[in-house]
Amino acid sequence: MPSLPTDAETQKKAIFDQMSPRQQKIIRRKGYEKWNPFQEPKDPIDLREGKLKGTAVQLAKAFLAECPPAEYSNPYGQGVWEICLGLINDDEKYRGMAEFAVWYAGRLKEPKA
Repeated sequence: MPSLPTDAETQKKAIFDQMSPRQQKIIRRKGYEKWNPFQEPKDPIDLREGKLKGTAVQLAKAFLAECPPAEYSNPYGQGVWEICLGLINDDEKYRGMAEFAVWYAGRLKEPKA
């Protein structure tokens, strides 16, 4: 880890001194110099963007806005939300569901023999 400015190093030392002896021992074993008590928080899941450059909320709302009101219900909306999250996260389960739905819709449009 690159050397911290004196201000940050002072804060790091203060945090370390307030820890229990057991926690200090764990940090010393792993290496005090490598230890970083100032880690950045991770982005929440809703900020992830899919290939269409939209969040799950934006994509689900856009899709549901185009649905006829007679077809829309709470279970329908929940299904849209679940598959939207699954596709944005590139989950194979939801990708398979989406590909099957497209295939099935195509089969329904084929002329009956």
